[in-house]
Parts: sequence; structure tokens; C-alpha cells
Amino acid sequence: MSPDEADQSQVRAELEFSHRLDAIGIDPRQSAKLTAILGIVHALLYLSTFTIIKWRVPRIGASDAEIVSFYSDPNERRLLIVVGLYLVPFTGIAFIWFIVVLRMWVSASTRRHDLLYGNIQLVSGILFTGLLFIAGASMSITAAVVEVSTGPIAPFDARQFPQYGSVLLLVFAMRMAAMFVLSTARIGRSAGLLPRWFVIASVLVAAGLLFSISLSTWLVVAFPAWQLTFCLILLSRARKMPRAQKPDRVAGPTPAAARL
Repeated sequence: MSPDEADQSQVRAELEFSHRLDAIGIDPRQSAKLTAILGIVHALLYLSTFTIIKWRVPRIGASDAEIVSFYSDPNERRLLIVVGLYLVPFTGIAFIWFIVVLRMWVSASTRRHDLLYGNIQLVSGILFTGLLFIAGASMSITAAVVEVSTGPIAPFDARQFPQYGSVLLLVFAMRMAAMFVLSTARIGRSAGLLPRWFVIASVLVAAGLLFSISLSTWLVVAFPAWQLTFCLILLSRARKMPRAQKPDRVAGPTPAAARL
């Protein structure tokens, strides 16, 4: 291919990319801002949920009397219901929106799309959300049952359900979070959208979440911390992006005139 043909091919590719963005109405600057805002909302909801559950739910080593006392308190019980049945779903919804606008931002910011890592990012994000929902339901099911029933509190069941939710969150959900971090970093780096230092840090975070054998509840803080950093980088870059210029409309015949 001659240099002239290569230049013409590049010009055609740029025009096709511009037309595609105009057709679907994507503004890279606005997409970056929306991605950052939704990511921050999800991270804060996630951290709030984690903090409340960690410090409120009785530990696995709690005595039967402590467990019965906790679930007999209507204030403690209803707080757990609000967190598990309301706050957790909205946390998952915020993450779904974050995934969608993140993919929109990548589409609006680069002509090259990594299909493999893009699909890994999407599937791992969906699985993470599903596991988050199940974990939230498991941690609050005992409180919900006690709230609507008059039977005695079973300490064994009340002890096991929160632990089941913790295992789902700390083991399975964190593995999906690791895949999401890794794929997002790979996409951002290959498209030139993320700084090198953040990509390296993302790989380390993903490796820690993927291969950690610890069941410490503080492990879940790594993912929202990574997400907050990612969103701050997006906000910083969004401020430097030029505002989208709306193309001038070309005057044309009205529908009525067109029919004449």
C-alpha cells in the first residue's frame, strides 16, 4: 500500500468513527464524567454496606445468647433488613450502570476494541453483581424471617447464613472482581486511556483478589478502593477533554415540502 493510499484509508477510518459516534450520540467527555460519578456512587454504597454488616452482625464465635439478643432487638434487626434488602440491591444497580457507561466511554474514546477482554469485563461484572445480591440476601434473611414470624430464633441458622454470605462475597465475588479489574486495566492500557502506573497497580490488586487465601473481611475494601482511584483518574482526564461540538444543522426541505 502506497503512502497516499494509507493516508486515505486513515482518513476514511476517522470519518467512519466520527459518524458512528454521532449516530449513537456518545460524547467521550460526558461518558467519562458519568462513568466516574456512577463508579463513586457504587464504591460508597459498597463501603457503607460492608461497614454496617461487619460491625453489626454477630461473629461466628458469638454465643447463642448474643445471637438471640441481637435478633431480638428490633432496631438491630430492621437495620440489617434495610442494608441487606434495600441498600445491597441499589449497590448492585449502581454497578450495572457503571459497567454500561464504562463500556460506552471506551467505545467513544478509542477505535480499537479488545473483544476478548471486553467480554470478560462484562461477564465478570454481571457475575459479581449476582453474587453480591445473594450475599446480601444471605446476611439479612434471618433478620427478615424473625421480623415476620413469631417462632423462636434458631442460633445455629442465624450463625450460618451470614457466614454463607461472607464466603460468597470474600471468595467468589472477589474472584469476579479480580477479573473485572484485570480486564478493565487491559482495555484501558491497550487503548491508551489509563496511565501505566495505574495499570500496574491494577494487576497487583487483581492478583491479590484472585490468589488470596485469606477470609478477612477487610479484603473487600480493595475493590472499591481501586474503583475510587479509577474514577478519580477519569474525572481528571474528563476535565482535559474538549467539549463535544454539535454539528450545525443544514437547512433542508420541510416534511411537507418534501411530499410536494
